[in-house]
Amino acid sequence: MFTTVETLAEQPFLAGLTEHQLSLLAPLTSRSMFHAGNRIFREGTPADQFWLLTSGHVYLDSEVPGYDNFVLEKLRSPAVLGCSWLFPPYRWQFGAVSVDTTHALTFNGPLVRALLQSDPGLGHELTTRFLQVMGDRLQSARRRLADCQRATGHRTNL
Repeated sequence: MFTTVETLAEQPFLAGLTEHQLSLLAPLTSRSMFHAGNRIFREGTPADQFWLLTSGHVYLDSEVPGYDNFVLEKLRSPAVLGCSWLFPPYRWQFGAVSVDTTHALTFNGPLVRALLQSDPGLGHELTTRFLQVMGDRLQSARRRLADCQRATGHRTNL
């Protein structure tokens, strides 16, 4: 199903982009659905897309020795899923699994990267937004790990 400019304009992550900018992004998107328990991507595998969650929940996890997959954060729609497509080496830094039936808008990473290079204004705007998401995720992961340390009594000295 074709994604419209109006559909993109409803997404909080894209709020404030011009109609022209949204019209450039629209052909690079599709719709996806993930069933509960489906792994969307695995840490370390090639990253070539990102998603805007429109309904549902997704766990971000990491492969940590001693844990099946350590959950770093639970994303609730509306949310951005996937930032690793934007920066080399284009490999997922975390994994993701759907908690329940989740719907999303899927963006083709390589095509979006090409668009961001050809349109510096849009490139700056979206890169800034993704860097904010990445900073928020880092803080969330830090808090989650600190909570785990307190709960288990383990302390790591770096």
